[in-house]
Amino acid sequence: MDDLGLSPERAAALRRAETLARKINLLLDVIMSESGRPFDYAAIRDGAQKAGYYLSRTRWSLLKSGKEQVVPDEALRAIAAVFDVNPDYLLLEDGSLPERVEAELELLRSMRRAEVRSFAARALGPVDPEALKAIAKILDEDG
Repeated sequence: MDDLGLSPERAAALRRAETLARKINLLLDVIMSESGRPFDYAAIRDGAQKAGYYLSRTRWSLLKSGKEQVVPDEALRAIAAVFDVNPDYLLLEDGSLPERVEAELELLRSMRRAEVRSFAARALGPVDPEALKAIAKILDEDG
């Protein structure tokens, strides 16, 4: 038993559910649907069904919120197919971040750095070019 009175098996199941929820929510935050908009339940359901698995709204809600449940591998494979990522990302607790997600995250970081540079330039007004280079270097090191 751990500090919360949970058996090791139950604690591991809760960690798996929380890890899976983080992974799914990262995919939802980073990857857009074919329409260029964030995925909604209908798009997830339809995509999973094309991959051969019916994903109920209830199961989807439980997955996103990290509620402990038995999740069939077929469900995770179907969700991976919807997002066009390697199923191992969802199937394995330590599945590595998909290349597509890494690329999207890097793009978002670059866009944010550019926004901050632009804001700093406007807020600081005329600043000598060396100072702007120093600020840009600090911002780039954060990424």
